Amino acid sequence: MKITKTAWDRRFKKEGRIFEEPHEDLPRIAGLLKRQGAKRLLDLGSGTGRHMVYLAKCGFSVFGLDISPTGISMAKSWLSSEGLTADLQQQDMTDAFPYEKEFFDGTISIQVIHHGLSYAIQKTIAEMERVLKKGGFIFITVPRERNQGTEFKQVEPSTFIPLDGPEKGLPHHYFTTATLEKFFSAFRITDIHLDSTGHYCLSGFKR
Repeated sequence: MKITKTAWDRRFKKEGRIFEEPHEDLPRIAGLLKRQGAKRLLDLGSGTGRHMVYLAKCGFSVFGLDISPTGISMAKSWLSSEGLTADLQQQDMTDAFPYEKEFFDGTISIQVIHHGLSYAIQKTIAEMERVLKKGGFIFITVPRERNQGTEFKQVEPSTFIPLDGPEKGLPHHYFTTATLEKFFSAFRITDIHLDSTGHYCLSGFKR
C-alpha cells in the first residue's frame, strides 16, 4: 500500500505548515550530534520544513526527503525566508533513497515512518540503515495509540486506516517497545521514551 502524495498535498494546501515548532527533543538531539561531530543530516518526511530550518540554523548540512511537492515547495520558501539552504528531494519513502551508502552522520524522522504497512516500514528502515554511516545516529518518533480519528479499519496486525479525521485514508502502524526493538534491530538502541504527545521516541546508533 503506497502513500500517495495527493493526501499530503491536500492537507498542506488546506492547513499550511501544520507544525512550526521543532519537536521538544530536538535541541537535545542537536547538541548530541554537535558533540559527536556530525555534519550531514537527513530529515526523512521533512514536510514543510520545521526541523530542516532548526537544524540548518544549528549549522548542519541538512537534506530533506518528502512525498509531497507542496510540502517541498513550502519548505524551500521557509528556508529561503530565513536565509538558509538545504537539499530537498520529493519521493515516496518506501522507494530507494537517492543517496549513496553511508552518506549521513544522522537521521531524524518525526511522526512519519508509521504511515504504511509493516513490510513497507521495514523497507524504509533498511534504507535508513543503508545511507547512515557506521555509528551514525537516528532519532525516530512514532505513535503508540490510535490518535488520528474516531473510527478505524484494521488492515493487518497493529495497522489501521482512520475513516475520519485529518489523516483519513492514510494507514497508521501503531508500535510497542517490543516492535520498535524488532524493527530497529540493526541499531544499538540507547533510549525509548514517550514525549508529551504520547509518541514513542527512539534514539540509537547504527551498529
